[in-house]
Amino acid sequence: MQETEGFVKVLGYRLFYRAFGNPGDPSVLGLHGGPGATHDYLLPLTDLTQDGFRVVLFDLLGCGRSEVPEDHSLFTLDHNVAEVEGMRSELGLGRVHLIGSSYGGLLALAYAIRWPAHLRSLVTVGGLANVAFAAAEMARLKEFLPAETQARMRKYEATGSFQDPEYLQAVGEFYRNFLCRLEPWPPELQHSLEMTERRPVYAQMNGPNEFTITGTIRDVDLTAELGRIRTPTLVLGGHFDEVTPKVAMQIESGIPGSRRVEFANSSHVPFWEERALFRSTVAAFLRAHV
Repeated sequence: MQETEGFVKVLGYRLFYRAFGNPGDPSVLGLHGGPGATHDYLLPLTDLTQDGFRVVLFDLLGCGRSEVPEDHSLFTLDHNVAEVEGMRSELGLGRVHLIGSSYGGLLALAYAIRWPAHLRSLVTVGGLANVAFAAAEMARLKEFLPAETQARMRKYEATGSFQDPEYLQAVGEFYRNFLCRLEPWPPELQHSLEMTERRPVYAQMNGPNEFTITGTIRDVDLTAELGRIRTPTLVLGGHFDEVTPKVAMQIESGIPGSRRVEFANSSHVPFWEERALFRSTVAAFLRAHV
């Protein structure tokens, strides 16, 4: 598989990218989540090169190997939308198939609202349109954890002690149920999460953890604008997803003609948990909209 990597200047900052496959093939542009993670956990998307697609992944501003600006006020959804457009334009990708995971799904929806003419298709994976609703759903999932774990969470959340080792252990239990159910976790996923903790983006935009969203995206709600999206859209998620099937249903109901697929044995990263089925599902959809 042909692979290239490098940096491009977007909005005055150096962003890191990797491209896989034949440059002449239709391009798939992957958007990572977090906000604040890295492209690495999306590497299973490169399986699509076997189906005749070029796959391009990159790190958003302040993430992974991309430049970290001194001005943290740039860490916004709107700026990320402009970064996606800048990357697409600078690399000369033309009309792309856009795939967004988690926060990347929210970003993909925002991009589709702003730049529909630049898209062939749109895929969200564990994506969301209304941050407050998604957060409420994640809070509901805590009720499925052992009573002792729930009590430990309430204890430390009451005092804002989000970095206490006992609290982090409880958070880890949530993640093993609703973020990735594989054991052990793929190294690429582990790396992305570790890098998330080392950069300022996650705390600025999201908050201390997946289900405590106190950052700048907390009030983002695109549901009223979903009806403007006419791009062919596939809404994906896992049965045990921390961004629950109810959130996926909200996106599906808002975008005319969209289709939803739920992976029965997955949580938040079905491209790892049910890799072969994920690839075949997405490839079939993309081929229908080349």
